[in-house]
Amino acid sequence: MGHTEELTLMRIFISENDRFGGKPLYQALVELFHEQGFSGATVLKGAMGYGPHGEIHSDHLLRLSSDLPVVVEVVESQARMETVLPELERMLDGGLVTLENVRVIRYK
Repeated sequence: MGHTEELTLMRIFISENDRFGGKPLYQALVELFHEQGFSGATVLKGAMGYGPHGEIHSDHLLRLSSDLPVVVEVVESQARMETVLPELERMLDGGLVTLENVRVIRYK
């Protein structure tokens, strides 16, 4: 069995068209986490979804959307997550952030 620890999972729900500093917001977020020394971040692009305005975005062949949902995930200690929250508030113009406690098993 690998090393087990309790950490925090942050999920940031945004759209692929969201921007920050002239680049895609998801890219700016990953760069922020990298600069802060977080152990890793993952960007997941959704095939379909909708947000608070109720408009459905889909990658369906008949209606290619250019604004698909994107989720950025990062796992880190709660204390380190707290340090980036003020920066996220500055970067996000909309979207949703969730934080949850997770049990992490690291295999090396």
